[in-house]
Amino acid sequence: MTETTVMLIAHDGEWTRRRIDGPDGARRFAHKLAIPIYDVRLVGYPQRMRDFNERRKRATG
Repeated sequence: MTETTVMLIAHDGEWTRRRIDGPDGARRFAHKLAIPIYDVRLVGYPQRMRDFNERRKRATG
């Protein structure tokens, strides 16, 4: 089983992923920062993140 991670995604799509202590830890983290939390298995990755990855790929490739 994969460890629980949180992914923080900026307005321009830049992102970072970090391990966290389970789903409850992710919810507490989001609540503490007053940011929304989504389950990627249910909603998928945001388009801005996919666009960012594509721009980055083209710039380095």
